[in-house]
Amino acid sequence: MNHLLVAIVAIVVMFAVLRRQLGAVASIIALVALTVFAFYLRSPLIGLVLMIGAIGVVLAGLPMFRQSWLTPKIFSVFKQVAPRVSPTEQMALDAGTVGWDGELFSGRPDWAVLLSNRYEGLSGEEQAFLDNQCEVATSMCNDWDISVERADLPQAVWDYLKQERFFGMIIPKAYGGLEFSAKAQSAVLQKLSVNVTLGVTVGVPNSLGPGELLLKYGTEEQKDYYLPRLADGREIPCFGLTGPRAGSDATSIPDTGIVCKQKINGKEVVGLRLNFEKRWITLAPVATVVGLAFRLFDPDGLLGDEADRGITLALLPRDTKGMEIGRRHHPIGSPFMNGPIKGKDVFIPLDYIIGGEAMIGQGWRMLVECLSVGRCITLPSSASGAGRYVPALTGGFARIRRQFNLPVADMEGVQDPLARMTSLAYISRATVDHTANMIDRGEKPSVPSAILKSQLTEFQRVIMMDAMDVHGGRAVTLGPRNYLGLSFSATPVAITVEGANIMTRSLMIFGQGAIRCHPYVLAELEAKNADDVKAFDKAFFGHLGLIAGNVARSISAGLFVPTGRNPFGAAAAPYARAVNRFSAAFGLLSDVAMTSLGSTLKQREMLSARLGDILSNLYLLTMVLKQWHEGQRLPGEEELMRHSAEFLLMRIEDAIIGLLDNLPNRMLALALKPIIMPLGRKWRGPTDDLKRSVAKGISTDSPLRSFMMQGTWQTWQEGQQDNPLARYNALLKDNARAHALYKTVDKAYAKGELPMTALHPEQRFEAAASAGLISADDAAFMKTYEKEVLEMLTVDDFAFEEPAKDKSLVIQHN
Repeated sequence: MNHLLVAIVAIVVMFAVLRRQLGAVASIIALVALTVFAFYLRSPLIGLVLMIGAIGVVLAGLPMFRQSWLTPKIFSVFKQVAPRVSPTEQMALDAGTVGWDGELFSGRPDWAVLLSNRYEGLSGEEQAFLDNQCEVATSMCNDWDISVERADLPQAVWDYLKQERFFGMIIPKAYGGLEFSAKAQSAVLQKLSVNVTLGVTVGVPNSLGPGELLLKYGTEEQKDYYLPRLADGREIPCFGLTGPRAGSDATSIPDTGIVCKQKINGKEVVGLRLNFEKRWITLAPVATVVGLAFRLFDPDGLLGDEADRGITLALLPRDTKGMEIGRRHHPIGSPFMNGPIKGKDVFIPLDYIIGGEAMIGQGWRMLVECLSVGRCITLPSSASGAGRYVPALTGGFARIRRQFNLPVADMEGVQDPLARMTSLAYISRATVDHTANMIDRGEKPSVPSAILKSQLTEFQRVIMMDAMDVHGGRAVTLGPRNYLGLSFSATPVAITVEGANIMTRSLMIFGQGAIRCHPYVLAELEAKNADDVKAFDKAFFGHLGLIAGNVARSISAGLFVPTGRNPFGAAAAPYARAVNRFSAAFGLLSDVAMTSLGSTLKQREMLSARLGDILSNLYLLTMVLKQWHEGQRLPGEEELMRHSAEFLLMRIEDAIIGLLDNLPNRMLALALKPIIMPLGRKWRGPTDDLKRSVAKGISTDSPLRSFMMQGTWQTWQEGQQDNPLARYNALLKDNARAHALYKTVDKAYAKGELPMTALHPEQRFEAAASAGLISADDAAFMKTYEKEVLEMLTVDDFAFEEPAKDKSLVIQHN
């Protein structure tokens, strides 16, 4: 009996030491105390094992001993097997900052790091712009007119965007810009995203491009000239990076700039001769100034001894001799301005280089540093904006559309996608808002930017597909009345640009995060590069302590022993505990994958993608918990928060199981499973009750629906373009009265109290009023209500030849 007691006490004490990562000294003290305890209770064998353990920790755990015999041997092996970080990868690693993503990698996230940055909303000036200028801009846009009739924004919209300085949100007021916060930029783009062309047209000048590059790296002369002109729309910018042979692998650009001399006005000038071919460049057809990325070479040594100077960025006016610009691509679903740019033997002076000669060869660093912020805002905000508008439209449609004598919103087959759409929208909103808040606090979240771009645009794809499914025939028939079809077909654009989602998920999120966010890996690699054995010793043995701590935390959390601090209330606490647990599991799995696969992990993209999925869903879940923690907690929001959290936790467990099932070292995978999931999987997704609750909230005139629509275009006035959401909102306000009348009349018809020929709703309500079953006022109300319902259900039709672009090719079949 004493032996069992000693063993239990030893396990509990050492687990406590390891879970808290108290270090070698604490472990030695604990082992010595346990040794004394074992001998005191007459368990000499266990005492001997504990004594040997204490000696082993002294020799291998204390720097004064291990650095003389153990560390040099490990360092020698590490230098042979550690992956080489290319200069391009190093630039990407150096860009941005590590914040909350690093806490998730640590295995024991400090929630104070996240919750200390409370989301305080927009300034009064920013909110006024959102409520007024953004409202006007959206109300001027009609998707059919823009996408089909004119393939462009109306001139009045272009003029208004310039007049109100929409293109200058990131430009300081000193240069005539709006100088908005990241939160405000995001809120503006979320609102404008109700029209894809409008959102892209405003988003691109405020994202990665000439404006941001000039702000951070431009010379004073470049800033003074261009920034005021960009702010008020006199200059429309574009940026040429991608081309026929360089898409996601942007560093492989074959476009060149050769340092040379050329006579201009009789004077010999040193400059660059550019040859380039760019594709898919947004705003290029209408741009007045072109940002250009190219590889710069100095074969004659005019600027120095180095021939290959690296990727460099320059600004070219539209009328630069030899540059071909103006032709258009035709992006799927949306006619936003996008096209090719070409140039052959285009000569530019050196002062066209962004930042001047000092920034030659710094182009890739400049781009990735800007991308860490811009990619957090533009596309994720557009995805979140669609998540506010489209589920609200779909909920309104599902409530007024009746089949089998009940609203389709009450059918469980429809409630499932309605709940899923709303949950994805809630996750997207929380993630975009709180990440933008981090940016305003000075962070440059490079890894979260990849998470937001890939995950939220995928959510947008699911939202659009679910919306199409619920709308059915209402959405598959194109025409001016169809408010979904064109946006749906434009969805792949967001999936593809700014780093294709396939690549971002498979290579970027974990590939960058494993080095950038891990508490010790980057320090180990830097020690290797510097050949610094002491720095390596500190990092490597800290790393071992982290692994041991994550093993202990994973096992104990899997057995329902809480790990880490939990600052949340009862509703959110279980999900915060799950974050603590899976953070430890993720840290352990990351170390196992990197150790067992080494440099080949780069090629095992499906495994890397699953590790990225775990990190991504942990990040998204913590944003949801932060939103709930700081929010108003409206009626119905708890169910939505729970639905979102359980959906994300299901995805985390799916990724873990998929990783363990496919880890090449099967013995290792079998050993890990009882550590990470000792009792099997727990999270199987939201319950049907949660789905029903969320679906009802988004499809009725409820506080939850109002909350989900905040910041999107909900209004309509005479003279503005039609807003279907405003019309659905008006119908939902009357729906409770209408629903009661539907029940009364449908029941009467089923009993034979109304004429059997009263097949149309209008006929039934008129007959019911005549029979005294409802009042004349109710009948008049329903006549008006049904007229608006029918208007919202009606689709377009056209003259026989109208859909054909070339009418001369139309065959008159009849």
